[in-house]
Amino acid sequence: MSRVGMNPVRVPDGVDVAIANDVLTAKGKLGEESVKITKVVDVAVADGEIRVSPRGTSKEARAMWGTTRSLVQNAVSGVAEGFTKRLSVIGVGYRAQMQGSVLNLQLGYSHDIQFPVPDGIKITLEGDRGGVIAVTGSNKQQVGQVASEIRAFRKPEPYKGKGIRYSDEFVFRKEGKKK
Repeated sequence: MSRVGMNPVRVPDGVDVAIANDVLTAKGKLGEESVKITKVVDVAVADGEIRVSPRGTSKEARAMWGTTRSLVQNAVSGVAEGFTKRLSVIGVGYRAQMQGSVLNLQLGYSHDIQFPVPDGIKITLEGDRGGVIAVTGSNKQQVGQVASEIRAFRKPEPYKGKGIRYSDEFVFRKEGKKK
């Protein structure tokens, strides 16, 4: 039985939720997000809460119960507050800068990397010389995907720790060669 699915999703002020044709739509100050509802769960909106319940006792219904509840929670909190992932750029000569809607990364390669910012995502630079990249948006999956793509340009290496890492990521350091 899903313990996550039992908890109702509270709808904050300023967010409108509607269900039509097996699609839950949440509208808020940061935009609009939709969640497709599967046939094995029921979703009900009442008294400022969204409740998800399984339609049967099948294994699929119990699995999708918690999953659907989490997707609904992410959509509601995404349009209300949004999601942010922070990436740290660490290394001598490594820097990031915004040029219009393109993120320009200098990561020690012979060329600069031009990363076009997708729709629905906002990238801001914090710190000196673009030391921290903040990826913000209302769709949690898209924010995580864009942050992962930026990190993949130069993953942190274990000897000097240079590269792009999540701000809360710990990189295990290795000892270099001994004579």
